[in-house]
Amino acid sequence: MKKIEIGHGSGGRLTRDLIEKLFLKYLDSSELKPLEDAAYISFENPHIAITTDSYVVRPLFFPGGDIGKLAVCGAVNDLAVSGAIPKYLSLSFIIEEGFLISHLKDVLKSIKMTSEAAGVKIVTGDTKVVERGKCDGLYINTTAVGEIVKSLVLDNIADGDAVIVTGTLGDHGTAVAIARNEFDIDASVESDCAPLNSLLTPLFDINGLKWMRDPTRGGAATVLVEVADKTHLGVEIYEENIPVRDDVKFISDMLGYDPLYLANEGKAIIITSQETTDEVLNKLRQHTLGKDAALIGRIMANHKGVRLRTKIGGERVLDMLEDDMLPRIC
Repeated sequence: MKKIEIGHGSGGRLTRDLIEKLFLKYLDSSELKPLEDAAYISFENPHIAITTDSYVVRPLFFPGGDIGKLAVCGAVNDLAVSGAIPKYLSLSFIIEEGFLISHLKDVLKSIKMTSEAAGVKIVTGDTKVVERGKCDGLYINTTAVGEIVKSLVLDNIADGDAVIVTGTLGDHGTAVAIARNEFDIDASVESDCAPLNSLLTPLFDINGLKWMRDPTRGGAATVLVEVADKTHLGVEIYEENIPVRDDVKFISDMLGYDPLYLANEGKAIIITSQETTDEVLNKLRQHTLGKDAALIGRIMANHKGVRLRTKIGGERVLDMLEDDMLPRIC
């Protein structure tokens, strides 16, 4: 069998064969193997965080990742920035009739590698097949649960707090844009797609850590505007401190994109007290994923909204992303 058939979603023999011979080959946790309607899971901590998301990225495979890696990283990162340790993951696949089995194998291999690296178990899931032309190859939905270690809420944020980014901005958005082959650009930019729990969990011990968010769709600018709106405080960031790869900046200039609004899949925005800024930066920079971490701004009580101090001494007010520059980025 080289391609997915409608019968693979029938719930009958073909479905059973697909799950037992392909899915369980790569996703083989003890909780998943019984193939019951629900998985039994346990927690040591009674305080649980849960998150859900869907992944429709185009193309399915791009430099630095694929839809499977993206789905696991997205779920893991949503829990990690919420102060939780990811534990369990549910995956649902919507597959288009005619989708190559070899491509499905590649996605499952990627899910296996990424989930093992992140220390998260895949315990339940679902598979549906839709007619040819009714979906673009493969969509994945995730639900993830984790144990809360540190409560990180916007109410914690105060005047003078530091705004930190864990690395270069705009890598994922640029990688996917180039992979679509819609532009005549010969460049090699890899997505930053990565699970962030091993980078962020060590920060939970820092008392001054206030809040975190992974700047995916809408980019860092949209995250910071949300912070300003919900806290009724201002945010000031400094262009010269914002880490952006030279090739990402060059391509963004060519295409008319602003890296501050491009999606990231392996970065976090962190807000911490002024006193703990160096401690947070030092911990981040000890990890491969945080080697380019930088202090990019401050929380300010003397103005509202988000303003960017430019390299030439000017000022630009940042707002939320109005239009979708790159639809189906994740």
